[in-house]
Amino acid sequence: MAPALPCSRPKLLLLCVALAFLLAVDVGRADIYKDIQIIWSADHTYYFMDGDSEALALSLDFNRGSAFKSNDMYLYARIDIDIKLVEGNSAGTVCTVYTISEGPWDIHDEIDLEFLGNSTGEPYTLHTNIFAYGVGGREQQFKLWFDPSAEYHTYSIVWNPRRITIEVDGVTIRSYDNNEEHGVPFPAWQQQRVYGSLWNADDWATQGGRVKTDWKLAPFVSYYRNYNITYCRPSPGVSWCGAEPAGSPVFNLAPKARADMQWVRDMGYVIYDYCTDRSNRYNDTTRPKECSLPPRP
Repeated sequence: MAPALPCSRPKLLLLCVALAFLLAVDVGRADIYKDIQIIWSADHTYYFMDGDSEALALSLDFNRGSAFKSNDMYLYARIDIDIKLVEGNSAGTVCTVYTISEGPWDIHDEIDLEFLGNSTGEPYTLHTNIFAYGVGGREQQFKLWFDPSAEYHTYSIVWNPRRITIEVDGVTIRSYDNNEEHGVPFPAWQQQRVYGSLWNADDWATQGGRVKTDWKLAPFVSYYRNYNITYCRPSPGVSWCGAEPAGSPVFNLAPKARADMQWVRDMGYVIYDYCTDRSNRYNDTTRPKECSLPPRP
């Protein structure tokens, strides 16, 4: 895998990303055993063969949860991972896959997928958020159209200079456009590392914290496999993705992706969107600027 580069300052960006691209030209598939490391509670995790795939189990009990992180960091990439969530009554638990930069916290970037547990018979909530230059608050929440604890499903973060999209089994459910020219921050220069975790958040995770974790059911277990990284590819003759000409169609959102997002809304799978929040959170003057901008190509 391409080594992490010390791209901690904007003025080093061009050199670092060019070097990252050269190092990554032949990089494709990652390996969940070789390319991640356990960072919380190694005694609460285990690797095993799930069919033909190496899989990782994370567990949570009353004492602690567990987590991993990727060995490498990335700037513009597609990240795919298969996850099977906690079965049965998982209220209070949160299973995650996310990316985050490692520079100063007040300017950090982050792309979150958090699966909020459920009481038996109720759907999981997929909570997504994007932080750019230290500012988050861009939550969208979804209910899934299948039982994510019955089998593995593929969750994807696709990050390029034009936008960040989130996919579930190849269905695009969300797009966050790069509108830096309008003064909207976008993760564009800090490398990010991939993390996954299983932890307790029963103060807020299920029905706003009204339903607590039932520790008699512990340990709770979630499973990860098929961790895959595909580096961003620019058009022929362009040195790296960040140098793609502004008018290039390479990163245009495909018609299928637009149709996917419309289907997700039409079917009622979007259960919260910060841009349409009409509560006391925002008013017409405080609503984030990107909410009033037209979607990019």
